[in-house]
Amino acid sequence: MPSALPLGDPAPADGLLPAGCIEGATERDFCVYVHIPFCAVRCGYCDFNTYTAHELGSGSSQDTYAAAASSELAFGAGVLRASGLPDREVSTVFFGGGTPTLLPATDLASVLATIRATWGLREGAEVTTEANPDSVTPESLATLAQAGFTRVSFGMQSAVPHVLKTLDRTHRPERVGQAVRWAREAGLEVSVDLIYGTPGETLADWRTSVETALSYEPDHISAYALIIEDGTRLAAQIRRGEVPDIDDDDHADKYLLAEELLTAAGFGWYEVSNWSRSEATRCRHNLAYWKGADWWGAGPGAHSHVGGLRWWNVKHPAAYQQRVDAGISPAAGRETPDEQARLLERTMLLTRIIDGLPTSALPASGRQAVAGLISAGLVEGPAAVQGTVVPTLRGRLLADTIVRRLLDF
Repeated sequence: MPSALPLGDPAPADGLLPAGCIEGATERDFCVYVHIPFCAVRCGYCDFNTYTAHELGSGSSQDTYAAAASSELAFGAGVLRASGLPDREVSTVFFGGGTPTLLPATDLASVLATIRATWGLREGAEVTTEANPDSVTPESLATLAQAGFTRVSFGMQSAVPHVLKTLDRTHRPERVGQAVRWAREAGLEVSVDLIYGTPGETLADWRTSVETALSYEPDHISAYALIIEDGTRLAAQIRRGEVPDIDDDDHADKYLLAEELLTAAGFGWYEVSNWSRSEATRCRHNLAYWKGADWWGAGPGAHSHVGGLRWWNVKHPAAYQQRVDAGISPAAGRETPDEQARLLERTMLLTRIIDGLPTSALPASGRQAVAGLISAGLVEGPAAVQGTVVPTLRGRLLADTIVRRLLDF
């Protein structure tokens, strides 16, 4: 089952934000995330807040979901204005899930139209949807492009059949190349997502997956280490000894191979798990998260952040639908992290990206630790001299070590 929501303070039914959220708002980008909680099949490794058709039960429907999400977005605009936030055009939009493209392309287009009508889209705004390769057609991708979508991110995960089977992925490997071609023909930028470290995946298997992804000539590639989450089917299989457990050394070997192959193909890393052909094709929406922008997250289980305040919606689509229909906030709880928690999070996030963490943001002990991190080969020396902590390749493998030394814990 999907992971539990965090603990926090009760969220008010009217959704109003405290006055402190206004400070500095004009200097922060504003983004929108739309969660589509539907999947055709639940993958064995996934603990995201997603539901197959037979798990939904009564009180919610894929057919009415676009209208519900649009209602929350309109409600959100009213909350921000009533809370005194300035009007800001949306810089990036991201439809994630789940499988957003299980909904008709016209539904996704209608939600995007609501965002445009409610806040406006900044000129050159990035608009992305995730998609499974077997959930798109040339016609659906063309509809998305015409509606204003600019990117599609395909969940490729692997090019090797036995790895896909372990992950419970249902698409055929060759379908990815076909979907990428259709997206290109529609005029969309393309990203492909890969997962490494699946039980039973060899280094040769991983090489095949990376080289196959590169053969599609995407603009962007994400490569994530498989994490075994409690409560997932894959976790149970490992516990019963049906498949081997994951291995940190195996993860490191595969990360280094990905870096080698992607760099040789002209890709550059900009975040520990993300590479792009150019700065222009980096995922600006994800960078907004890492850099602390404001965003409204719509949909069951979606998280939002405005001016340091975070909140999260109720998880189940039926409960979400009920609250939206009643005209009240679907938020289940919220919190404002204290200064120490904000420092930890900022350090964790900014030391993962190529733009780095300003040393001025660190306490004195953290600034003193930078020299040792350079000596250990974990931090780039020239960047540090310029006042920024940027991880080396070795540092990317040991990102937690960098954070611990900078914050002395």
